[in-house]
Amino acid sequence: MLKEVIATRYITPLREGGSLPGLVEADDRGTYVMKFTGAGQGRKTLVAEVVCGELARRLGFRVPRLVTIGLDPVLGLAEPDQEVQQLLRSSGGCNLGMDFLSGALGFDPLAFTVSPEEAGRIVWFDALVNNVDRSWRNPNLLMWHGELWLIDHGATMIWHHNWPGAEASAARPYDISDHALKPFAPDVAEAAAQLAPLVTEELLAEVTAEIPDVWLTDEPGFDTPDDLRQAYARPLLARAATVHERIQGDK
Repeated sequence: MLKEVIATRYITPLREGGSLPGLVEADDRGTYVMKFTGAGQGRKTLVAEVVCGELARRLGFRVPRLVTIGLDPVLGLAEPDQEVQQLLRSSGGCNLGMDFLSGALGFDPLAFTVSPEEAGRIVWFDALVNNVDRSWRNPNLLMWHGELWLIDHGATMIWHHNWPGAEASAARPYDISDHALKPFAPDVAEAAAQLAPLVTEELLAEVTAEIPDVWLTDEPGFDTPDDLRQAYARPLLARAATVHERIQGDK
C-alpha cells in the first residue's frame, strides 16, 4: 500500500496546474506536491494518478513516488489566499502526494532529445491509459538528473467519468497528433511487444489495490470498492494487447 504521511505545513500553491496543487511538508520530513480531493474533479483525479503512476512504475517508467497525505483542515486557517484556504477546508482527510523533484526542469522538445525507443514506450503507455494531457503545449514531463520523468496523470482513463459508456469510450483510437514526443519518431511497435505482455490481471489487481477505499466508496453502480477496482482494471487489460494498432495522427 502507499505510504501514509500527515501534512504538517502548507508551503505554497503551484499555480501551473489547473487543479491548484500545493507544495507541503509532512511528518516524515518529506516535501510533496499535494493534490486535493476538494479540487477540480475530486477523488477521480487522484484515483487516475494512483492507477497510472503505479502502473507506470511497475512497467519501468520513472515517476515520482506516491503517498497518501492526511490533511487537517485547520492547516489552512492562516492562509491569506482565500482560494487556497477554501481548498484546504474542503479537502480534510486522505489526499495524494508525490515526491517533489527539487531542481527538475520542464521538458522542452526543442532543448532535449529522446530516443525513438523511449519515446515509443511513453507514447504506448499514454495510449494505454488514454492520456489526453501530454501535448507539446503541456508535456507533463520533467528532466531530473539527466533522465525523463512522467508526472500528472489526472487526465487519463476518461471513461471513469461515465461508467455506463466506459467500454465504448475505451475502444476509441488514440490520437498523437499533438503528443510532445511525436517529433522523436516513437517506436510504438517495439514498445508494444515489450510492454503489452506485462499488463496482466495480476499486475492490474496489484496496482488497483493501491487505491484507498475512501476514494472508491459511494460510486453509483458499484457495491464495493473492489468492484470498482475491477472496473478500472478491465479496460486497461483489454486495451493493452491492441491499442498500438489504434494510434492515429503519427503521420
